[in-house]
Amino acid sequence: MFRNTVFVILLLAVAGCDTFITEDEVLLPGKRIPVLLYQRTIDADPSLAEEKILLPAPEANADWPQSGGYPNHAMHHMKIGDAIVQRWKASIGVGADDDERFVSAPIVADGKVFGLDVISRVSAFTADTGKLLWATETAPESEEDDGHIPGGLAYYKGRVHITTGFGDVIAVDSSTGEEIWREYLRSPIRSAPTVRNGRVYILTMDSRLVALRADTGEAIWTHSGVSEVASILGSGSPAVDDGIVIVPFASGELVALTADTGQMLWSDSLASVRRANSVSTLSHIRGNPIIDRGIVYAVSHGGVMAAFDLKTGQRVWDRELGGIGNPWIAGDYIYMLTTEDEVVCLSRKDGRIFWVRGLPRFEDSEDHEDPIVWSGPVLASDRLLVTGSHGEAWAVSPYSGQLLGRIELPDAISVPPVIAGGTVFFLADNADIVAYH
Repeated sequence: MFRNTVFVILLLAVAGCDTFITEDEVLLPGKRIPVLLYQRTIDADPSLAEEKILLPAPEANADWPQSGGYPNHAMHHMKIGDAIVQRWKASIGVGADDDERFVSAPIVADGKVFGLDVISRVSAFTADTGKLLWATETAPESEEDDGHIPGGLAYYKGRVHITTGFGDVIAVDSSTGEEIWREYLRSPIRSAPTVRNGRVYILTMDSRLVALRADTGEAIWTHSGVSEVASILGSGSPAVDDGIVIVPFASGELVALTADTGQMLWSDSLASVRRANSVSTLSHIRGNPIIDRGIVYAVSHGGVMAAFDLKTGQRVWDRELGGIGNPWIAGDYIYMLTTEDEVVCLSRKDGRIFWVRGLPRFEDSEDHEDPIVWSGPVLASDRLLVTGSHGEAWAVSPYSGQLLGRIELPDAISVPPVIAGGTVFFLADNADIVAYH
C-alpha cells in the first residue's frame, strides 16, 4: 500500500510539471541500480551504531536430529570449514513441482543423513560419502500422490519418526528402514515432529497437538488450538525444553503446555492489528519457536515478533516484524529473515535492531519478474547462510550484514540448510541432497 501511494504521488507531481524529461536525457552520471533490488523497509537502531557485536566461538555439532536441530531449536554458533566445497550429491527421490513442495529439511544423526521426498519416501545415506543405505515408501497404498505435501523427520534412539500429509505418524528402524509402528491421526501433517524424553509431538493441520509414546506410538494426550481456514504452506514444529512444549498454531496463537499431561500453562497471540491486505491477515506462526535460557522467541507472518518468559508467558518485548522462517539465536543476538526479504540482527534482550540487510526480491530486477523466495538463516563459522529459489546460497556477515560470498546450487532451494560434523547439507527442489565440507 505504501509503495502504491508513493507511486501515485509521484505521478501527480510529474503531471503538474511544465518540463518533461525524455528517455535520451541523462539526469546524473553513473551506473543505475534498481532501488527495489535491495530495498529496506526497516532501519537499525541509531543508538546501537557504535556497539560491537560479539558472538560465542563456533562449536562443532555431530548431529542435526530433528527440525531446528535440537528440540528447543537453539543451535547457536556451529562450526564449518573456512572454504567449503561440494563433497557429494545424492537423490532422495521425487522432487518438487507446482503441486508438491518441500516443507522440511533433511536430518543428520548416527553418521547418516535422512531425507523425505515429496511423496513421503524416506531415504538414508552415509553422511561422509552419500552412499544410499535404504529407501522406504511410507504412503498408504490406497492414496494417490498428486497434490500431496509431506511432513518431516525426527531421529530418536535408533528410530526415524516420520509425519506425512496423509495423516500418518510412522517410526522406522534407522539402520534398515523397517517399519516399527504407524499411527493415523485423521488429519494431514505438514510439519516435522519434535521428539524428547520418549515423547513424539505432532502438530496437525486441524490445529491439534498430539503427544505419542516414542516406543509404541500410543497416544498420551491431545490439545486442540484455534482452527484456521487459511494458512501458509508448511508449519513450525513444537519446541520442547524444561518440561514445557511451545506450540505454534496457524491462527497466530502461541501456547505453552506441560510435556507430561498437556495442561495449558499460558497462551498469547502473535496476530497483528495492522493488516494492509488479505495476505497479511494470515497470522500463521510458520517458523519454529525457540526456547533459550528460559525465554521463548517466536515470529508470525502477520507481523509480530515477541519474546516470552517460558514459565509465566509474560512478554519480555515485541516488535512489528513478520517472517515465515525459523529465527536463529546465538549469544545475545537473534537473526531472522523477514517477509520483506531482509536479514535482520536483533538484540536478544530487548529486540532492538543492530543492522538490516536487504536481499534481491526478483531474478529479473528490471521487470520485477521471477520472485525469489529466501530461506534461512543458519549461523556457522561467522557466516549467516541463506538460500534462494533462484538456486544460490549466500553468506552474510553476522556482524555487519555485509555479503561475504555466494555459491550456485543444482536447483532451487525451498528449505534452509542443515549442518552436522562440519558439513553443510542442502536439499534442492530437484530432490538432490548436496553436501559441502
